[in-house]
Amino acid sequence: MRYTPCGTTGKEISAIGFGGMRLPTPQDQQASIALLHAARRAGITYFDTAPFYCDDQSEAIFGEALRTMPPSTLPLYTSSKSQDANGDDFRRGLERSLSRLGVERITFFHIWCVLDPADWQRRVDGGALATALRAKEEGLIEHVAVSTHMRGPEIAHLLADHPEIELVTLGYCAINFPYRREGVAAAARLHKGVVAMNPLAGGVIPQHPGPFDFIRSADDPDVVTAALRFLVSDPAITTALVGFSSLAHIDAAVRAVEHFTPHPPEHLNTLRARIEQDFNEMCTGCGYCLPCPQGIPIPQYMDIHNLLQLNAAPDAIAARFNLHWNLQPEGAARCVECGLCESRCTQHLPIIDRLKKITAIRL
Repeated sequence: MRYTPCGTTGKEISAIGFGGMRLPTPQDQQASIALLHAARRAGITYFDTAPFYCDDQSEAIFGEALRTMPPSTLPLYTSSKSQDANGDDFRRGLERSLSRLGVERITFFHIWCVLDPADWQRRVDGGALATALRAKEEGLIEHVAVSTHMRGPEIAHLLADHPEIELVTLGYCAINFPYRREGVAAAARLHKGVVAMNPLAGGVIPQHPGPFDFIRSADDPDVVTAALRFLVSDPAITTALVGFSSLAHIDAAVRAVEHFTPHPPEHLNTLRARIEQDFNEMCTGCGYCLPCPQGIPIPQYMDIHNLLQLNAAPDAIAARFNLHWNLQPEGAARCVECGLCESRCTQHLPIIDRLKKITAIRL
């Protein structure tokens, strides 16, 4: 396992982190705990969870896993979050996370899911930031962090204005990196840790390896390895947060970075140029566009639009409609163009136009 310095925290964190948003069988706690233990044995040191993940089971599962972790000489870093703007609510959320995780202190506690500068100001005005800093003074939080879906320039401003923030978690991968590159560059310049969530674009990259084959180098066995190495090669990225669903996935992710020499800047620049040209407008399926007042399953339709952008064959698109999502094109026609989805979209995608395009498809 590779380990990367995390800003000015004095910590070195595993290049692959364990993301607890989509545990494969949260109802089977022992299976999920076994995955966490396997990750620990593999050398992973960063374990990220949050309230409401996995039908609100993730923190409890992590807590049991932490209590029964196999012995290791490596450090173990915990991460959780609160999206409450009000300081009192934020404190209650922190205390609840501490209790569920069974720890006296959380290593990285996030002011969670900051969508735009106005949202960040609400966290400041409401007392969430001040409460987090007081909790740090009390020893309940070791490092105050922010999890955000803002654009790169907005992230850069936030970090410059608030030096007390020591780590930022953001969506960053081989598809959408241009959207937040300026924020990542600012984090590096200001010596902040950077956690890249959705490093495989919410599954888009492994599900469609053909169109992304160009990101592979000669020694990359597959596009998943290539996508992880794309991030690991960036000196600004501390860890890539992977959601594991099997022991094989853990082994593959660890193999991707073990004994790997990061790509030189020239190679990365070549990849970035190609990606910027063709692949920066694909939906990562975060779901923040929901709920739709008309009940349209927007992420599923945007997933189908991803296939259109990838020039998938008509039968693959039809299968995505019928077999994968059990949808029909005309379902997208329920859109009344209210614009709520686009106002919430963390990537600022033209969802309304894409729904119109999907409506016109003939299967």
